[in-house]
Amino acid sequence: MREYIGRALGYLNPVRLIGDSQATIDTIEPGSIMVSPRKPIDRFDVGAMTEVLDLATKVGAVLLDSGTAAIDTQRQIVFVCGVYGLEDVDVDVTYNTIQVSARRGATLPPITTMEQVYYRSMDFTRLAQIDRLVRRIRDMAITPETAHRLVDEIISAPHPYPHRVATTAWGFMASGIAVLLGAGVIGALLAFVTTAVIIIVNRRLNRIGTPVFFQQVTGGFIAVVPAAVVFGATQHLNLDLTPSLTIAAGIVVLLSGLSLVGSVQDAITGAPITGVARFFELLLMTGGLIAGVGIAIQLLQQFGIYLPSITTDTTFPAVQLPVRVFAGAVAAAAYALASYAERRALPVAFMGGVIGATIVAVGTFVPVGDVIANGIAASAVGLVGGLLARRALTPPLVVAVAGITPLLPGLAVYRGLYGILNDQTLVGFTWMTSALGIGCALAAGVTLGEFIARLLRRPQLPHRPEWMAMLRRNRRRDAVRAAQRRRQVLPGRKGPTR
Repeated sequence: MREYIGRALGYLNPVRLIGDSQATIDTIEPGSIMVSPRKPIDRFDVGAMTEVLDLATKVGAVLLDSGTAAIDTQRQIVFVCGVYGLEDVDVDVTYNTIQVSARRGATLPPITTMEQVYYRSMDFTRLAQIDRLVRRIRDMAITPETAHRLVDEIISAPHPYPHRVATTAWGFMASGIAVLLGAGVIGALLAFVTTAVIIIVNRRLNRIGTPVFFQQVTGGFIAVVPAAVVFGATQHLNLDLTPSLTIAAGIVVLLSGLSLVGSVQDAITGAPITGVARFFELLLMTGGLIAGVGIAIQLLQQFGIYLPSITTDTTFPAVQLPVRVFAGAVAAAAYALASYAERRALPVAFMGGVIGATIVAVGTFVPVGDVIANGIAASAVGLVGGLLARRALTPPLVVAVAGITPLLPGLAVYRGLYGILNDQTLVGFTWMTSALGIGCALAAGVTLGEFIARLLRRPQLPHRPEWMAMLRRNRRRDAVRAAQRRRQVLPGRKGPTR
């Protein structure tokens, strides 16, 4: 048994970049447990049932905190309970509340535990560690005591990278998005500095308990002012700077932390209440961002600083295609790093960015429209990125979110707000509607791609000789024990039963 456990831990070695396992969410189905499941817990053993329910809700809280869809969170909670012998459980995941109840028959009241997620933080390392913990529960059925200790360690562990690394990654992400939109060197550098300031200021505001809405207002204000001031200075120096591209990069950075994918995925996959709640939160935070940008534009105009009008031409020479695709890929990898993803996830996120940026860039030469192009790109990211994530033992959510983040409609949001503030109401609302359509297309496309990826990689037992030998050994042991129980001497008889 030690040999089998040692080999199993070898398969979970975090330094391996490429593996042959499937995503955890794809393998939490009946028959996918590698070892014999535990016997059902006695319905009168309240302590054992509460221990398992509390473990399952902790796992679900980390998943929900990381942006996992409500249905996927519910499935993993049910699976964890089932491994430890709790089959008849009801799970309710509603926005930020997880409630799990275990039935104990018609004569006993159910046992219920509840967990609340008060905020959502993008820590992809924590998500990956919970993913591996569920794998260990599935493959080796570790004791609930050990699983509790591991979950507590994962929750209380600090971020794997210092804040300065994350801040630098946010800056590189903004620079990559600026180049993807068509900015030059000056625009990319300005986007880097502006985003770094936004992250540092908002981090300090978060420490003193400032609501996220006002953090978005502050971030939107900071995204506009440096671009406008530098643009005024570069006019006298004959330097090439398009402030709208720099502002759009800052808007994308502020939009990236919102649960766009999770909200639409919940609405599509059968959790409409959670989906509506998340989507309303998304709209509210976007409203704060728009308010900050609008306040900055109006304030600058009072001081005589006017931003230039925005052209609607989004075409670019074909020779710039490789540069823009590379910039989008760098932005995707930088977002994964800024969200504290593991190093093994960075190449996968980079490939997701390549796929998405390539399809959208090619879509500018084909008259299909921004919404359709972004939907196709997101579907490809969800499909191909999901398969790559399974090979690299990375949660598919990491690849999905990182791959579509450079495609968020930051420029459309800014164009719409600029039009509304400059008496171009029809144009402004047209761009706002376009931004909403692009965002929904991105989220729906990722959901469709992930669904197809799961169909292509249906759950099945790995054909490893050691696992199959252990399963045969367990079956023989169970058969021998069943035969021994049938041969037990009953009270009042002198021989074995026949």
